[in-house]
Amino acid sequence: MNDWLGPEEWQAVALSLKVSFWAIGLSLPFGILTAYALARWSFPGKQVLNGVIHLPLILPPVVTGYLLLLTFGRRGPVGGWLEQVFGLVFAFRWTGAALAAAIMAFPLMVRSIRLAIEAVDPRLEQAAATLGAPQIWVFATVTLPLILPGVIAGAILGFAKAMGEFGATITFVSNIPGQTQTLPSAIYTFLQVPGGDTAALRLVAVSVVVAMAALTVSEILARRAARRVAGA
Repeated sequence: MNDWLGPEEWQAVALSLKVSFWAIGLSLPFGILTAYALARWSFPGKQVLNGVIHLPLILPPVVTGYLLLLTFGRRGPVGGWLEQVFGLVFAFRWTGAALAAAIMAFPLMVRSIRLAIEAVDPRLEQAAATLGAPQIWVFATVTLPLILPGVIAGAILGFAKAMGEFGATITFVSNIPGQTQTLPSAIYTFLQVPGGDTAALRLVAVSVVVAMAALTVSEILARRAARRVAGA
């Protein structure tokens, strides 16, 4: 791939993979917790939480990126505090691209995991609870193995979404080569310059290959997990 892609193109591919892995890796535990809360718990503001989580799917991505800039920028209430306390900067950094990708992918991930949880018979969890097992143990030993295919599917779906994220990312962290220029941003850049069509086409091919590979791996892992659960 190094011979086929130029240095700038390879940088965009590598950065996209890095951003997507961090985005999904850090948000997956929160996605599982959120999906479980929406599927199993009753609490005030549940519908509000559900609406907020799904807002990135409804709002224009540029609006989401601008809200991230207002909130997590260096002058934003959260971004300013994080920089002062932890030295963590999101705006115009790859970390911001990971944050934007995670937020855009989060609703898809939560929805997939929530559907998997709702498909689990609550009586199985109740039976384990009646034996004296704490709720966290019931989740780890009963619920999680049963929803594993949904978790895998949600994670892969979120990864694919993170790889293709453009609007929120370019609004929040701009399009800086080698720093925040992800795969979609690089394609957009090449399409704006004369003679950039060939490079853009190569990156489009990479995007298609990565997306198909992600879907294939998701299907294989989900089937293996399902067979393991069925044989347990």
